[in-house]
Amino acid sequence: MKLNPFVKAGIGLTFALLWSCPTLAAMTEAKNYGLEVKVTGQSEDDADLGTAKGGDVNGLGLDLRPWVYGERGAWSAYAMGQAVTSTDIIETDTLQQSDSDGTQATDNGDRKSKKNYLAMREFWVGYSGLTPYPGEMLKLGRQRLRNDDGQWRDTNIEALNWTFDTTLLRANAGVAERFSEYRTDLKELAPKDKDRLHAYADAAYQWTPGNWVGIRGHHTHDDGKLDYPEPGVAGDSLDKKQNGDISWLGLTADSDAYNWRNTNTVNYWGSITGMSGDTDTVNALNADGTRPTEAKTGEDLNGWATDVGVRLRLDPQWQVGAAYARASADYEQNGLESNRSNYTGTRSRVHRFGEAFRGEMNNMQTATLFGSWMLNDEYDASLVYHKFWRVDGSKPVGSNGINAVENNTDDATGAILSSTSLPLQDGNKDLGQEMDLVVTKYFKQGLLPAALSQSIDEPSALVRFRGGVFKPGDAYGKEVDSYMHRAFIDVIWRF
Repeated sequence: MKLNPFVKAGIGLTFALLWSCPTLAAMTEAKNYGLEVKVTGQSEDDADLGTAKGGDVNGLGLDLRPWVYGERGAWSAYAMGQAVTSTDIIETDTLQQSDSDGTQATDNGDRKSKKNYLAMREFWVGYSGLTPYPGEMLKLGRQRLRNDDGQWRDTNIEALNWTFDTTLLRANAGVAERFSEYRTDLKELAPKDKDRLHAYADAAYQWTPGNWVGIRGHHTHDDGKLDYPEPGVAGDSLDKKQNGDISWLGLTADSDAYNWRNTNTVNYWGSITGMSGDTDTVNALNADGTRPTEAKTGEDLNGWATDVGVRLRLDPQWQVGAAYARASADYEQNGLESNRSNYTGTRSRVHRFGEAFRGEMNNMQTATLFGSWMLNDEYDASLVYHKFWRVDGSKPVGSNGINAVENNTDDATGAILSSTSLPLQDGNKDLGQEMDLVVTKYFKQGLLPAALSQSIDEPSALVRFRGGVFKPGDAYGKEVDSYMHRAFIDVIWRF
């Protein structure tokens, strides 16, 4: 299997760093290496809402993730590889970007998900000697960036990241940019990631026991070269059509609600975020195929978003809660988010906007009701109901797990001549509703080095079902199917 230069560089850098570590023998003695085995079964039907042929996924995948970790004094190093084989193009990774999961059409084979691939998930070097506090570390390399609600950062990316975590103060600061997917099948970046630099910082203070207030900021500087359309030349789905600068500033308050170990009777969370910036977007060719008068269009962006929730503990095992999120029509997330968190109060992380719908904070409001259950360290379960609306009934919503299309057919034969994304019905705000169920059985708790808490956030063995059933609303029109579903069974064992 041929590796692209970025993958070769990543693998070479990883082994150079690890084998240059003078404590490799000590690493082996301490068993600071291992293998995570993950088997995933996926069932998905009508992600296109019945508007195209196919639209379903049924398959089984094997995901092997070998890892090695070593430390000496204040220095540490870590690497995790990945080898995936499957019967269909399925998702074995909850951090997988929405445009690389095999569901988005592309006319470029350099970014086409395949059933079998090799990858480097992480490779970094860490230094924890800048301060005397045990919860402080500086990391350089491809690493897992994550914040509690998953709405700002939750991805593997090349970064220089500093973390400070103490009893009363938590802080993060860093810069990140994606240079490669480090996968043998995805040889090119998504257009939005090309030459896009992220700079971020956040801090939270525990002002009274169990209650935190915080501030966080993020800035993206995108100066990538734009690809302008040429008359008579076919476009490429990987052409970069937009760049610009966007900034986010947010305030947060919570009762340590994303910590599933807390025993508070009442948990709450809340955030408010403002966004502003400017973008340049390439103009399409005129209807007659000629160049437009203006090659690009500049636009000023301003938006805001909020997410609030409360969770009540009925007894040591049962919790119930409600949440509400709203994002203005022009608001968009920074592109590093997964929107997965422990907001239901269990160890299992659940998608904030539906396991099936997978909405984004963009021109959308969501009302959520949920109940959760935990039995010791052996079982947990979450049952979640979502209702989704558009904020502005005349504008689209951000990317999500729905890939409905509008077909242009031949009047005589009925053959499909072309397909484009299904436009939402003008004036209709009802996007739909969804029921999710996530159930997990844990087998034993694994003991791993504390520095790996971001990279490996699961116990050593589990079986998990996660799934959602989505019913589209009036905004999708009357010609779509009544329901779509997406479900997974994950079996994880860590050696």
